[in-house]
Amino acid sequence: MRITGLYAALLALLMLGLAIRVMLLRRNTSIGLGDGGNRTLACAVRAHGNAIEYVPIGLILLLVLELNQTLPVLLHAFGIVLLLGRVVHALGLSATPGMSAGRAVGAALTLLVLLAMALMLIWQYVVIHVIAPSLV
Repeated sequence: MRITGLYAALLALLMLGLAIRVMLLRRNTSIGLGDGGNRTLACAVRAHGNAIEYVPIGLILLLVLELNQTLPVLLHAFGIVLLLGRVVHALGLSATPGMSAGRAVGAALTLLVLLAMALMLIWQYVVIHVIAPSLV
C-alpha cells in the first residue's frame, strides 16, 4: 500500500492545485457558481472536475493490484502513467477549451492505464481462481 500511497499523495497535490486555481479564479472574477461565461474559469472547472472523475478509479485499481502483490515495477509504471496523463490533460485543458495535443495525450494515457490495470486484475483473477485450481 506504500506505492499506491505515493501516487495518491501526488495526485492529491495535483487535484488540490487545480481546486485552488478554481477558487482563486472565482474570487478574482466574483463568480460564485457556474462559470459566468468566463472561458478561463470554465476550463479550470473542467480540468479539476475531470481529475475528480478519473483519479479515484485509477487509485482503486492501483491499490487492488498492490494488494494482489503485483510487481512493484508494474505498480510504479501504472502510477507514473496515471499521474503523467492527469498532469498533461490538465495542462492541455487549461490552455484551451477546444481540443489540444495535451488534452488528447492526457486522456489517452489515462484511458490506456485504466484499461491496462483492469485487464491485469481480470488476468490475475483468472490465474488464481480458474487456472491454478484446475492444476491441483
